[in-house]
Amino acid sequence: MPLALLALAVGAFGIGTTEFVIMGLLPEVADDLHVTIPTAGHLVSAYALGVVIGAPLLAAVTTRLSRRTVLIGLMALFVAGNALSAFAPGYDSLLAARFLSGLPHGAFFGMGAVVATTMVAPERKARSVSLMFLGLTVANVVGVPAATLMGQHLGWRATFLGVSAIGLVAIASLALLIPHDHAHAPQAGLRRELAALRSLPVWLALGTTVAGFGALFSAYSYITPMLTDAAGFADGSVTLLLALFGVGATVGNLVGGRLADHSLRGTLFGGLTFLAAVLALFPLLMSTEWTAALAVVLLGVAAFVTGSPLQLMVMEKASAGPSLASSANQAAFNLANAGGAWIGGLALAAGFGATSPALAGALLALLGLGVAATAATVDRRRSVPGRERVIATHVPHGTEAEALTR
Repeated sequence: MPLALLALAVGAFGIGTTEFVIMGLLPEVADDLHVTIPTAGHLVSAYALGVVIGAPLLAAVTTRLSRRTVLIGLMALFVAGNALSAFAPGYDSLLAARFLSGLPHGAFFGMGAVVATTMVAPERKARSVSLMFLGLTVANVVGVPAATLMGQHLGWRATFLGVSAIGLVAIASLALLIPHDHAHAPQAGLRRELAALRSLPVWLALGTTVAGFGALFSAYSYITPMLTDAAGFADGSVTLLLALFGVGATVGNLVGGRLADHSLRGTLFGGLTFLAAVLALFPLLMSTEWTAALAVVLLGVAAFVTGSPLQLMVMEKASAGPSLASSANQAAFNLANAGGAWIGGLALAAGFGATSPALAGALLALLGLGVAATAATVDRRRSVPGRERVIATHVPHGTEAEALTR
């Protein structure tokens, strides 16, 4: 694997750290800015909104720039957002800075995934995406706990300064390690990127992402009350258990990348089935402390086995213009975050018990399997001779061409 993937992983590490660390610093932020914790919680929503809006928007407006240049620019925007967060004079300005910090998130992962696959042989594409995502999963094991401790001892502003420093390291790494010969050429152009998004297989792949990761966040959003109320853990043990989730996510991410290079759709089906089974077993696994700890690890493994396959699936279905679709998949991940948390909350509010969000997640995983199966059926029908429609298979100089059959 090329060393340039390390540069993408460093950027992913910084982004993953700033996305999740705010959740552990809400009390400190609320006290310092004289707002309630629920009000401070809007800082989480502001970042997620930035991701959803920024992912397709920034991918669309940068279609004529080289991917290498775009990645460096996105990381510069990330540094600016976190620096402004560190020096925000009040709550409203911090809210705006968090929104700004979220804007480059989805576009960076989407563009980074495209660049990662151009630097390796075809049989290693999924593995290259998983290595970039490794920065995100390691952030949950190392970055978030370390940044949280920094914020608790040095103040929450120090955390955002530290994240800005990570972003500067990422910029230097991107400039030094991303080769011009793989990422210097301009992208496909906005018309072809938008044309690729009109493909039904692309939308089915995006739907699988929303349902599959909605299953994860339906349970993970309420993992703390499950561990304390159902499994009997003390509040102080939750941080360590969440680090175990990060370990499981890291293992699942690496395994999923390797398996997907052998069978992309098989890994996707197997991962979603495994996720549904783990979530369905949560009421049983949460009955004792050691099985609950095992459940947390298995949840991380099961969810992130499908991470790189889902990303690669979207890119392959939008091969005529993959950058916008790849970034849109990152927006789909964040829609899954919000939608899954909402559905899990409905299960809790209905009085079905502390582990009911996991059962709701199991149903969402089965829904994801159904969408994936529908996508497979559509692909088989399009592969039948006479059904496949190819608008153009060659792009001559100075003309636009679209290939919408993938």
